[in-house]
Amino acid sequence: MARIKGAMMTRKRRNKILKLAKGYWGSKSTHFKMANQAVMKSLKYAYIGRKLKKRDYRQLWITRISAGCKANGMNYSRFMHGLKLSGIEMNRKMLSEMAINDPAAFTALCDTAKSAIGA
Repeated sequence: MARIKGAMMTRKRRNKILKLAKGYWGSKSTHFKMANQAVMKSLKYAYIGRKLKKRDYRQLWITRISAGCKANGMNYSRFMHGLKLSGIEMNRKMLSEMAINDPAAFTALCDTAKSAIGA
């Protein structure tokens, strides 16, 4: 039986890594070993970055909601507590959009939250 050599698959695997490393500085884009290390690190950073992006956006939305609440004489935590008590379930993304684009509706929400708390 003929011996099977893995040259084709090895070349395909290496070319795939080198394609991902295209544009890297120096020999990181041409030498497989260095390219492989750089690509592995890049993919790790990309994975972590996808998680951090979610955190950053949530932080941004909370900051925007907080600014809208301060304009209506409340703080963020009392506002969210009031919304929960009044049974309004809106996510922070929509609340922040409302605080920016529709201040009148956000003021109505603040009033609803205030009346639910009883302040």
